[in-house]
Amino acid sequence: MFMENRYDKYKDSGIAWIGEIPEHWKVKKGKNLFKKEERPVRDNDEIVTCFRDGEVTLRSNRRIDGFTNAMKEVGYQGVRRGDLVIHNMDAFAGAIGVSDSDGKSTPVYSVCTPKNNVEANVYYYAYLLRSYALGGVIQSLAKGIRERSTDFRYKEFGDLYYQQPPIEEQQSIASYLDQKCGEIDKLITLQEEMITKLQSYKQSVITEAVTKGLDKNVPLKDSGIEWIGEIPEHWSVVKIKYLAKIKSGDSISSNEIMQEGIYEVYGGNGLMGFCNKKNVDGVNIIIGRVGALCGNVRLISESKFITDNALILNCFDNALYSYMYIMLKAANLNNLNTSNAQPLITGSKVLNVSLPIPPLSEQQSITNYLDQKCSEIDELISIKQQKIEKLKDYKKSLIFECVTGKRKV
Repeated sequence: MFMENRYDKYKDSGIAWIGEIPEHWKVKKGKNLFKKEERPVRDNDEIVTCFRDGEVTLRSNRRIDGFTNAMKEVGYQGVRRGDLVIHNMDAFAGAIGVSDSDGKSTPVYSVCTPKNNVEANVYYYAYLLRSYALGGVIQSLAKGIRERSTDFRYKEFGDLYYQQPPIEEQQSIASYLDQKCGEIDKLITLQEEMITKLQSYKQSVITEAVTKGLDKNVPLKDSGIEWIGEIPEHWSVVKIKYLAKIKSGDSISSNEIMQEGIYEVYGGNGLMGFCNKKNVDGVNIIIGRVGALCGNVRLISESKFITDNALILNCFDNALYSYMYIMLKAANLNNLNTSNAQPLITGSKVLNVSLPIPPLSEQQSITNYLDQKCSEIDELISIKQQKIEKLKDYKKSLIFECVTGKRKV
């Protein structure tokens, strides 16, 4: 709470979930502040998308892949720069903002403009609505209005009361938050860039250790494998099929996956939930088989259920698991994907990957070295991630305090 900059006097808003507001502020229903537009689509209009981070822009400005294009654009509507756009189904997650472009949108969006420009500033209300969304207010209120639904359509938006500062204050609050949030976002970006550099450094440390070893003075030889390059002269190059066997996981219905259960369920992209059956015991290496993260590698222990979106690798020698896991991480198995549609790698492709293998005693030394070194790097990454979370929490609190009148701008 930013109590040092409070307004001089407050009053009860008369709305239980809003509480106190500055004495000179009002409350007004959304439908008395904004009207829902229903513009026709123009021939050259591009698709405008409302994202969960609050950006409303042409889809092509962010990315063009990963979207499903409608065969027929039934009910599409015109959007103009400066419109307040509410994603009816995703508003609870923050998909509310002001469009920065002209274009067209799906009817799933509520496209709104102020009924009176001297009463409502779209940027202030975008901040206010997103703050309520990310604080869980919209979800709870929408559920109260429409049972078992998180839809937040114009009707729900219009029937709720909102704070209404004088228009000059709305503009001042929005401008202040633009500046402050911009500064916070730059600090977050800086931390993210540092994390990326640390992750790259970690990968380089792993690759160097598993391809060159720890002794910088040993003679080297050409491995004959492009991504590996030279390796210590006394090392071997062995295909995985001579070191391990591999199989696919098993199918499981979505009804069998629960939030709680006896065994963890792992798919191609990681933990999916829990179930009451297992298909692996002990130490296993699982490799994502399908999807954007195919080729990602995890070393697991204990009984679990592995779905058919992942491959299960079992080493012939139990002493090889730790080193095999490290090697597979360094091998970037995602490059084995040859599909032009759904990313996919096969067990046969993995088995034919060649790896540099040092003597067992050296494997253990490399594993111990990397455990320590990677732990140090992971700790630095964790510190950066904590800083990011604190910055995000500060930003969220700052917005809430300003738009609700708890802090005077």
